[in-house]
Amino acid sequence: MLNFTSKINKIRTFALVLIFAGIIIMYLGLFFQAQPILMTLFMLLGFLAIIASTVIYFWIGMLSSKAVQVVCPECEKPTKVLGRVDACMHCNEPLTLDPELEGKEFDQAYNSKKKSRREN
Repeated sequence: MLNFTSKINKIRTFALVLIFAGIIIMYLGLFFQAQPILMTLFMLLGFLAIIASTVIYFWIGMLSSKAVQVVCPECEKPTKVLGRVDACMHCNEPLTLDPELEGKEFDQAYNSKKKSRREN
């Protein structure tokens, strides 16, 4: 069985990875102190990665505030659902708000507008 994760958690994890990548990139710039142009380039790239992470955190925060909050039937904890199908943030149980998709196999492609047009 495949392990599904919440879309909100995936995006937050990506933003966290960007922060650590930015710090590592800036740290690598310290090895080029003898070459100011390379050091500046690494520092700027690391800084841009951290800024991108900040923008992503802000975006997912705004998206999360608009997400539908439901109670997971498996773990009975509140979770947020983005799109037609998503996974519980706590137990990764597949969730859907669309009655047409209940009982069908979990597929992230159901969130795609192209897939939903082909079904109709």
